[in-house]
Amino acid sequence: MFEKNKPEKTVTVIGGGVAGMSAACALAEAGLRVQLVERHGYLGGRASSYLHPGVGEVIDNCQHVLFGCCTNLVGFYGRIGVADKIHWTREMTMIEPGGQRSRLGPFHLGPLRLPAPFHSAPSFLAAKCFTLADKVSLGRAMQAMMGPGALEGSLESLGDWLRRHKQTEGALNRFWRLVIASALNAEIEEIAVPYAAKVIRELFMNSAEAGSMGMSRVPLSELYAGVTPFLSERGGSVQLNTHVEGAEWDRSAAHWLVRTRTGEMTSDFVVVALPFEGMEKLLPHLPQADGVARLASQIEKHEHWPICSVHLWFDREITELEHAVLLDREIHWMYNQSRLQTGRGGHYIELVVSATRAFAALPREEAIGQAVAELAEFFPRVKEAKLEKVALVKEVRATFGVPPGIDAARPAAVSPWPNLFLAGDWTATGWPSTMESAARSGHLAAEAICKSIGEPRTILNADLKPRGLMRWL
Repeated sequence: MFEKNKPEKTVTVIGGGVAGMSAACALAEAGLRVQLVERHGYLGGRASSYLHPGVGEVIDNCQHVLFGCCTNLVGFYGRIGVADKIHWTREMTMIEPGGQRSRLGPFHLGPLRLPAPFHSAPSFLAAKCFTLADKVSLGRAMQAMMGPGALEGSLESLGDWLRRHKQTEGALNRFWRLVIASALNAEIEEIAVPYAAKVIRELFMNSAEAGSMGMSRVPLSELYAGVTPFLSERGGSVQLNTHVEGAEWDRSAAHWLVRTRTGEMTSDFVVVALPFEGMEKLLPHLPQADGVARLASQIEKHEHWPICSVHLWFDREITELEHAVLLDREIHWMYNQSRLQTGRGGHYIELVVSATRAFAALPREEAIGQAVAELAEFFPRVKEAKLEKVALVKEVRATFGVPPGIDAARPAAVSPWPNLFLAGDWTATGWPSTMESAARSGHLAAEAICKSIGEPRTILNADLKPRGLMRWL
């Protein structure tokens, strides 16, 4: 905590997504007075929920998941008191058209566990969805990605790397193009191989704990209900429906004047926690400074990738599974929200389609029809069920791409302006476009502010350490 005899420092955080919320709460905990400003009427940004007028149900704009390795997102949830609202699992069910299932997950027999990276080897070797040739090629590729620095700085695309490592069609289509491309939300030709290697190590190799998957038990916006009281109890505030139009630096007073459509506010520091396109729109309304042109050039190199979700309510249960990976079809993931989210009535299924612009371009009825028809190939009970309600959500700006060379376009938290810091999943966090990257960026910005006022403190949560044999590999 900062010394009581020092003047209280104030911070305006622009953007109420995960990056902005994590920065605001960390700074408030550190003793600064924070005002969190969000242009929408709710918190969460691209990871939020809302009442869909067409179906009269509260839905997430898309299913978001976290993993055990997401230490900063987990830390943020713990800080605002919602860690118990996450449902964790270590198993993944992969289903082929026709219904054949393969379960992937850590091996355990009573107290017996296998050490990482072999903790899931028995289920992988038993998986019917991969041929022996697929398994050999996948094992060879994972071994090549094992070393944490083996592919660091590589400008090769994942597609080129996989062809060079002679991956089979089954491995390409049922693992790399589905699981890994979905995790990074881009096609394999558009993914820098170091990011794919990071996903492999974190989710499948470092430890069973790192690869465990978490899903919210409540609509996403309910997760953030604790942010407002957390800030207010520490002298801060949340201002919704507040659109920031620009900001000016008062050199003589050493503070920022932030202009909104409804008024002005002053603060010692500003954190701009916007998506890259939001930062691009704000740039012309910030003071000129050395480095602004370079920042603008970095922003121009970023590109969006869409994620689509199809929300279906049936008159009966179509599967007992909580979630599944769907193979060889356009739909990729199934989430049984009636089982995952507490208090849900009816039989609510959410389907997610990642890393495809083609599906996002389909007309509404065609997209829904295709999704339902494909779902019936995995779960025959769909043919007997009545579809009562349906919603299609196309999040066309869901994530930023991670093509080769993108790291040079990811700025650090320190900006060209005095006392103004950057956050957002697209900044230099070392992670792809995820909620974890957003939370890390908020914590990095908070650390930078604390350091700038002579009160350095560690806010960034440490990565989970590799376990088992991975400690040496």
